[in-house]
Amino acid sequence: MTSTPPEPHLVRSPRVGVVMPILNEQRHLEEAVAAVLEQDYPGDVELVLALGPSRDDTDAIAERICAGDPRVSSVPNPSGRTPEGLNAALARLSTDTEVVVRVDGHGLLDPDYISTACALLEETGAANVGGLMDARGVTSFERAVAAAMTSRLGVGAAAFHTGGEAGPADTVYLGVFSKPWLDRMGGYDPRFVRAQDWELNHRIREAGGLVWFSPGLRVTYRPRPTLRALARQYRDYGRWRRAVSRTHAGTLNLRYLAPPAALVGVVVGLAGGFVWWPLWLGPAAYLAITTVGGLTVTDEDLRPADRLWMPLVLPTMHLCWGWGFITSRVRVDGETDSRPAAEAGSQPAG
Repeated sequence: MTSTPPEPHLVRSPRVGVVMPILNEQRHLEEAVAAVLEQDYPGDVELVLALGPSRDDTDAIAERICAGDPRVSSVPNPSGRTPEGLNAALARLSTDTEVVVRVDGHGLLDPDYISTACALLEETGAANVGGLMDARGVTSFERAVAAAMTSRLGVGAAAFHTGGEAGPADTVYLGVFSKPWLDRMGGYDPRFVRAQDWELNHRIREAGGLVWFSPGLRVTYRPRPTLRALARQYRDYGRWRRAVSRTHAGTLNLRYLAPPAALVGVVVGLAGGFVWWPLWLGPAAYLAITTVGGLTVTDEDLRPADRLWMPLVLPTMHLCWGWGFITSRVRVDGETDSRPAAEAGSQPAG
């Protein structure tokens, strides 16, 4: 008989700093900030917004939020790049901050997220703890994307997408960090426009730190609202995952190679079928798997009409990731940036 592990218990309440890079987030920003400020955590919490060059009303909304609550402040992030925004926000945090929570402008923390994370940091001695990326859509298309992003057919066996047992992990979604560990690592490497979380967690593990996954930590994630935006997102994921593998040799596994292999198989099958028709069976099999699999994905929020998007959503995620990986020309030369967060965050975009 399997026993349920005890809930983590918070012994002390260290000062917590929340860093949130934002760009064009007028749709979700107020909701995301409210989820931070309404935490059940008994200690002090401050929130720093890193404002990129938004083209919508994000800055006006952020200004109103900052004026209405002394716990919230903002810093400029002229490049709009996530790692530079994170580092700028880290530099603004109070000097007595002990724990740093990363959250995005379209992410919603569960009410007990910070208290649970702080308890886990104490109990495990981890440098970083994190949990589930709980994708939840609002529109029909977004609900289909959310279902794909939390299924093994869509993203493989990544625990922070599909769930799993608590324990050491290669990476986690967003993360709640011990501030001394972040300082030791020099914050986020500003050269990694994408995949900066994975890259930072890799450096933490290489330095002997523990990255801990817990399914009890949950952040609601709002998916991209259009097929074009989803395609661009996954192309960038593949492109920058290749850049990480160039910088940190030996970090690729079969899960990362599956999308480029699928893309090559589909393209070769489609083109080669004109010469030898049985090659068309490969792309046909892939289409059948994604169609049937998409129609049978289990998700409590997924409505029957939403499933009609799945034969488009799943191939878009797989093939755009693979295209980005195969065609990536991104190269990060030199050693990983080890400057303090304040210095790294002040550098211009490369």
